[in-house]
Amino acid sequence: MPDDELVTLVIPALNEERFLGPCLDSVRQQDYPNLQIVVVDGGSTDGTVGVVRQHMADDDRIELLHSPRRNIPTQLNLAVAQARSRWLVRVDAHSIVDPAYVRLSVERLTEGRWGGVGGRKDGVGRTSAGRAIAAAMASRFGVGNSTYHHGTEPQEVDHIPFGAYPVELIRGLGGWDEQLSANEDFEFDYRLRKAGHVLLFDPAIVIKWHSRQSIRDLFRQYHRYGRGKVDVARLHPESMSLRHVVPPAFVAYALVGGLILWRRPLRLLALLAPYGIAITAASVDTGRDLESPADRAYVPLAFAAMHVGWGLGFWSGLLRTAISRRRSAS
Repeated sequence: MPDDELVTLVIPALNEERFLGPCLDSVRQQDYPNLQIVVVDGGSTDGTVGVVRQHMADDDRIELLHSPRRNIPTQLNLAVAQARSRWLVRVDAHSIVDPAYVRLSVERLTEGRWGGVGGRKDGVGRTSAGRAIAAAMASRFGVGNSTYHHGTEPQEVDHIPFGAYPVELIRGLGGWDEQLSANEDFEFDYRLRKAGHVLLFDPAIVIKWHSRQSIRDLFRQYHRYGRGKVDVARLHPESMSLRHVVPPAFVAYALVGGLILWRRPLRLLALLAPYGIAITAASVDTGRDLESPADRAYVPLAFAAMHVGWGLGFWSGLLRTAISRRRSAS
């Protein structure tokens, strides 16, 4: 790739005052300098816009767009409409990317084999719970076969985090689906693969991502993911895989068991014992990389928040869809 070829880098942002400054610092320090840096604000009520304007005063590569909706797909599509290059690289406002992030991503795209390229998403924790959450998100027990959380070798995958894509391909696919409030990136990657393109995961492309810093926030995050997955499954039923089915199946198993055996707590405990044994073993294994006993104590809570949050979110999404359809039919 010629060093002077323009690359568009887009950052969707909504109330990211705490994280956007370090993110923009890492973007401005890329070893590939010819960038169109587009920050799309979704109607922030904190100091996010002020942070962007401070950076704009020092770097004329940065552009600020305002989205009419608090919706990441809408923000991304606005950036695509303004892109002046052949390549688009998405960076999350919660992220800090390595200096070679853009260069490595676009070098891979210019090989001509890949419809999209993404790197390894390593969680960063600032609290005991946050460090446990970051460790849990790097575990197969926590995220299943989501390679970008724990992969160590370049390989073809079904989904990449954030991602770098040819702008022409994005436009040809119609961009991101603005009806979705979550999982829009997975849905876009699914359509991309269905159109015959291939996604590459390359662990040399490194993303440091600020994970949630409390178990409560993690639960809410995964509850939102679970609800959003229902919308994607409604659009593309065949996109569902085993890792998407296991959490809601476990939640249903636990709830039904609780209703049947609530007067027999010992039998209920026996019913849930296999999950308890699995989460204990996974927590011991995952906690080995954490130095503090306080950090390690949060690991099983992090696993449970991810699994139960996602499962409950999925069922609440199904209920919401059923109610919506009934209202439409009446």
